[in-house]
Amino acid sequence: MPRPSLVRYTGLAGSLLLAVAAWLGGASSPWKPNVTPGTIFSGDNGVLLPVSWLVGTVLLIGAWWSGRRDVPSLRWAYLTAALWAVPLLPVLPLASYDVYSYACQGWQQAAGLDPYSGGVDLLGCPWADAVSPTWSDAPAPYGPVFLVLAAFAASVGGSLGGTVAMLRLIAVLSVVVIGWCLPMLARRAGVPPQRAVWLFLACPLVPIHLVSGAHNDAVMVALLVAGLAVAQAAVTWPRMIAAGVLLGLAVGVKATAVVVLPFALLLLPKPWWRATVLFGFAALGTLATVSLGAGLGLGWVTGLSGSGISVQWTALPTAVGLTLEVLGVPSAVPVTRVLGMITLAVVLVVLWVRAFARFEQAVHYAGLALAATVLLAPVFHPWYALWPLAVLAATVRKETLWLVAPFAVAAALCLPDGYNLALVTKTQGAVGMTVLAGCLAWKVLHEANQHTRRPGAAHDGGDRPHRSP
Repeated sequence: MPRPSLVRYTGLAGSLLLAVAAWLGGASSPWKPNVTPGTIFSGDNGVLLPVSWLVGTVLLIGAWWSGRRDVPSLRWAYLTAALWAVPLLPVLPLASYDVYSYACQGWQQAAGLDPYSGGVDLLGCPWADAVSPTWSDAPAPYGPVFLVLAAFAASVGGSLGGTVAMLRLIAVLSVVVIGWCLPMLARRAGVPPQRAVWLFLACPLVPIHLVSGAHNDAVMVALLVAGLAVAQAAVTWPRMIAAGVLLGLAVGVKATAVVVLPFALLLLPKPWWRATVLFGFAALGTLATVSLGAGLGLGWVTGLSGSGISVQWTALPTAVGLTLEVLGVPSAVPVTRVLGMITLAVVLVVLWVRAFARFEQAVHYAGLALAATVLLAPVFHPWYALWPLAVLAATVRKETLWLVAPFAVAAALCLPDGYNLALVTKTQGAVGMTVLAGCLAWKVLHEANQHTRRPGAAHDGGDRPHRSP
């Protein structure tokens, strides 16, 4: 598929087929029992639904994969990504029911209720029948910034359809912000901006999960990349404060964004103590202001524990635990999840120390920190993969298989209504993921050993120095 026009229209055909699949079998209201691989062919639409989803997914992934090495221009990348997203805007949400949970949490916030005190089964919601039963009793696990946005969407939208439309608008605007900021990060890192934009905006996860599914990860990632872009240029105190505000807002959407803050500090000019005070005050002050202004406390921190009810092999620590349980070790998953979090803490410290020694590559290490967070967290959903991709796409100079292959796999994990195929491959997937993790660990250790023997070896990613230390 060498010609750009062939890449563009192959992907567009895939997007149109996915729109058909969303129309026929997307996440509908009220909630319906999940369509599983065993029942997807027995519905009213026969083979049309599964064939549309399967062929559309393959075409979209194939076009993105084929086009990654030869992106004609930045404008071409923007236009192609937009063409792939547009068909999914007027149809049912694809691959997840989460947007309906957002709508109810926004309604609760707008009604003066506390979304952190319970789920829709306790606090109520006029659209409660659209929420997946898995999350009906779960309090909101998101930060106050997103709840304020969701409340705005519910107030302006009025109905469920109007609220979903507003949430999609917020997600689309967030994707636009990401697309605007990526070239800034890429140019600083010596990466072709059109390639960075293509790798992220044209990734099938974006039209499926950010545009159609309206996941709030779009807002978090937009604030993260905007904050990093401002931090790179923060030579004056107003810009330091602006960077802190943006990254504080990102943490206020999802708490996992906090892993980026220590790396963003390294982008600020010396003396670092003054920059740290300004940056930290801005980030914490912003988060506190939104929390108090919205009438919310820190209940969202405790609400994070509710996401752990999902047990799937797509999360590495969970996969290792499931594999051990297959081998006869009882109750291994909780233990491996704790070990995963401990490992993550160690990895984040090591990455920060390395970034401190190479502060001009701090953005690249921030991307690696996000990747480690996604890899070692107890729970993984396909759209989580977009957190590191947004940063690594703009900082890795040498595009490699590991950078794109996992995202292609993640894009094919969910059926149109959100059923995760990991549920029907529990044992096989867990063993496969564990073996893959072992191979990856060996590769990392081997390359680290080679690097110590060749201290002058070139680094594949990172930012070019843009100021004197």
